Amino acid sequence: MHRLKRCAAHLAPPVAAPYINNMSQVKSSSKSDPNYKVIAENRRARFDYAIDDDVECGIMLEGSEVKSLRNGGANIAESYAAVEDGELWLVNSYIAPYSQAKTFSHEERRRRKLLVSKKQLSNLWNETQRKGMTLVPMVMYFNHRGMAKIKIGIAKGKKLHDKRETEAKRDWSRQKQRLLKDHG
Repeated sequence: MHRLKRCAAHLAPPVAAPYINNMSQVKSSSKSDPNYKVIAENRRARFDYAIDDDVECGIMLEGSEVKSLRNGGANIAESYAAVEDGELWLVNSYIAPYSQAKTFSHEERRRRKLLVSKKQLSNLWNETQRKGMTLVPMVMYFNHRGMAKIKIGIAKGKKLHDKRETEAKRDWSRQKQRLLKDHG
């Protein structure tokens, strides 16, 4: 009996012990991971749109599309996302044909289904029903597990004066950085 109490006391943590989060086991930032690779980026999106929020989505791809993405053959600059019939679609995105897949190659600009949870889909649909809101692809990448992902931004189009204001702020911040670098 005494031995049993000793074993149980040894196995059970102390009652007053605080919860310790072991951060050494958590993976570091995904961008520092060697498997993380940006495939395509929509650089004009932040200039043309005011981004409110973003959502990470999976993409349904064919085999030749994945091979082509690994070679870096994609463009999402002219594409957009839309909720249709309860599904999220990426429209007008370009994935270059894979050179070794001649007979079973894919269409370059076909609609591709995006994978999100039902709750996220409902939120995206509600956001797009507000006036002027749209879904803009921001960046396409391979995550730390090697899965192709796309980040969709919930955005509102900027007017010309908003674009000029953004550009003026960016120029001023660059000038400040130069001044600090030269004199500091």
